Amino acid sequence: MKNSVIHRANTRGNANHGWLNAWHSFSFANWYNPERVHFGALRVLNDDTIAAGMGFGTHPHDNMEIITIPLEGDLAHKDSMGNAATIKTGDVQVMSAGSGIRHSEFNPNADQQTKLFQIWLFPNKENVTPRYQQITLDQSLQKNNFAQILSPNPEDEGVWIHQGAWFYLSDFEQDVTKQLALKKEGNGFYIMTIEGEIEVNGEKLNTRDAIGIWNTNTLEIKAVTAAKFLVMEIPMEH
Repeated sequence: MKNSVIHRANTRGNANHGWLNAWHSFSFANWYNPERVHFGALRVLNDDTIAAGMGFGTHPHDNMEIITIPLEGDLAHKDSMGNAATIKTGDVQVMSAGSGIRHSEFNPNADQQTKLFQIWLFPNKENVTPRYQQITLDQSLQKNNFAQILSPNPEDEGVWIHQGAWFYLSDFEQDVTKQLALKKEGNGFYIMTIEGEIEVNGEKLNTRDAIGIWNTNTLEIKAVTAAKFLVMEIPMEH
């Protein structure tokens, strides 16, 4: 029985608007793939590069948990809740869109591009009061470790969301091998390689390759080269 799916970097959808070069792991905007609509509660994983001084004008969202992880450069955020903040590499931001929000996102730098992952999860409850949260991560915790950056619990490490999901960022040296146990029975794992080459339960993944795994309680990840990656534990039903 097949309990995994591999999404190679070059099989993702791509939309290059000049000011924005976006790679879509799941169907988004004008790119539709019926086999790539979602992975459990994970609906969107966009790998965006935003040109200097450019960005997304004000637009609405509702009933989605939206997580932004800058990988390079900065992103200036404004929203209808009155938040105005800049998130930088090493930060993580979450918005619970809930009953509805409007926001804009811009690269505030005139001489540097911004790279980020934007991730959408279906929430476990509808029409919650919209909320915004942003933290700066201690990146030293990611060294040869699974550093938790998101959970369902406000008192836990990282940001929190309205969903039974846990995210981890890792920065492994070559040949480091570690195991990670599932937090919640019935969840699955989705792993995105940020850079380098890793082996996940024996499958090799290069930069921006991803794998979804379900019906397993444990992950084993080996860094074939020095590597950075994102691990998401996701409810398989939503």
